[in-house]
Amino acid sequence: MAAQFREQFAKINRHFGETFSELFDGGKAELLLEDEHNVLECPIEIKVQPPGKNVQNIDLLSGGEKGLSAIALLFAILKVSPAPFCFFDEVEAALDDVNVVRYAQYARRMTKNTQFILITHRRGTMEEADILYGVTMQEKGVSKLLELKTAEMARKLGLA
Repeated sequence: MAAQFREQFAKINRHFGETFSELFDGGKAELLLEDEHNVLECPIEIKVQPPGKNVQNIDLLSGGEKGLSAIALLFAILKVSPAPFCFFDEVEAALDDVNVVRYAQYARRMTKNTQFILITHRRGTMEEADILYGVTMQEKGVSKLLELKTAEMARKLGLA
């Protein structure tokens, strides 16, 4: 079990560094085992260095930086062990507009192996979606589901 854990941990760590650097447009990130002799029970430290900042523990980052770091870790895990589908519920809520777009574009690139269902209110995320679903209540107590296929709509509007 420990050997398997070390192997998967190393893969996730490598992908975490790559994904972090891509989402932050630079910087470094790594996962560290606090006790190499007891890998199955020891804490894991997350060290990150956004571009232009000193190496820090994740606890010292802003809310947006923490959010984007967590997203980088989620994507790293999905690269090692892809899931057929994944729900993200407003994971990008704390991000600024530039990082929302980076997140959404990265999620789109990950769709080769995983289908994402993203619950969001952020425009940058919606702009990357293939299909948008919304719920409206035109009459009191009566909800209606709306569906918009973005590629089809772009063709109709002459945008594609």
